[in-house]
Amino acid sequence: MKLELADVILAPLITEKSTGLKDKQRTLCFKVHRDANKILIKQAVEELFKTKVDWVKVSRFQGKEKRYGRFTGRRADWKKAYVKLKPDVKMIEYVEVV
Repeated sequence: MKLELADVILAPLITEKSTGLKDKQRTLCFKVHRDANKILIKQAVEELFKTKVDWVKVSRFQGKEKRYGRFTGRRADWKKAYVKLKPDVKMIEYVEVV
């Protein structure tokens, strides 16, 4: 399966930790496609946000088992990417949908 660059980044992760990383270390956090690798993530961020990326780190997470009454289910596995921007480029501002 070949991923399109527009399908690699699913959503920005906006938490206290990611906001601190963004402000202090120029690092952005994204929820990305499970099959995406570092090269695809770097290309997608550079193309979608018109910026330059210094490095990418990736974390994989196992889906949790959840219960609803007597039924059990499992959430999907997912992947998070930390993207550090180069020092000479402008920081990306997220657009929030309310």
